[in-house]
Amino acid sequence: MVDLPGSPDSATDLTDADEVERQPCPRCGVEPGSPCRSRSGAVAGTYHTGRFTKVARLAKRLRVQTPANRGPGQPWRPGTPPPEALPADGPSADIRIGYARCSTFTQELQSQFDALAAHGIPRDKIFSEKISTRVRVRPQFEAALTAARQIKAHAPHCRVIITVYEMKRLGRDAAELTALADHLTAHGLVLEMLAGPLPGIYDPSGPGRILFAFFAAMAETERENIREATLEGLDAAARKGKHGGRPPVITDDMLHTVLRRRAVGETVEQIRPDLIIPTGKRKGLNPSIASIYRALADHDKTQAYPEALAQARADLAALQAGR
Repeated sequence: MVDLPGSPDSATDLTDADEVERQPCPRCGVEPGSPCRSRSGAVAGTYHTGRFTKVARLAKRLRVQTPANRGPGQPWRPGTPPPEALPADGPSADIRIGYARCSTFTQELQSQFDALAAHGIPRDKIFSEKISTRVRVRPQFEAALTAARQIKAHAPHCRVIITVYEMKRLGRDAAELTALADHLTAHGLVLEMLAGPLPGIYDPSGPGRILFAFFAAMAETERENIREATLEGLDAAARKGKHGGRPPVITDDMLHTVLRRRAVGETVEQIRPDLIIPTGKRKGLNPSIASIYRALADHDKTQAYPEALAQARADLAALQAGR
């Protein structure tokens, strides 16, 4: 290729063109190695959008110009297809697969998506799921490993990298993390972390392995400390009479009112309009008929248990006396 005189961006344009032309065009149907063509059969002045957006670094460009040496406006002729494989010793020989995970449905994955995308991993190569690390089988992580092994089998000269935002996205159990790192190494895969105590490519030999095991153990300890602090907080709150969960719809005062008025012959339907929910999302509204009946059923069970227990004890005493 010959640079155009007077065009300071010609080298960049030619590089863009090379990358774009490695893709087939979904609009005009040209094969890799050729510029796009217009409806009249000439070489198009710009590459069609659906084609250059397949190149990650050009995906947000509004247009990509066809270089002058491709002959824009001239009769279109097929070019030479590019080689299928890139050199194994170049930076483009790295193939990355991203994995994002959070523990609960209330947490968001977008920050991990943004970090992985900024690292050059397209969204269709990022596997994600909302699942706890306590779950040993994580379907999307297994899918990411399967995809990585398949890529490695078809392109053994490439370095296939599993990229996560931080170590805790993979797990917080030291033994599990170490075994996972060994599994990746055994299959010729590489682990990469973008943040945390060990950012960068994981080195499975020498000091790298020791550091990984150390920080994996630290992550497990951190998780246990958080768990213990949470349990201690819940226990302290319970001793003060504070319990988690939603407040009851039918309070003790409301239940007492229902029992007293039912004893004089009123129905639940007649009592309901006079009951007001004091707290929660439905504060100020009347409880449902079903909520009142559930409260009554729970009350009956509570009252029946002491009576049944007393009857059982009486039966046991009579049986022992008869002996």
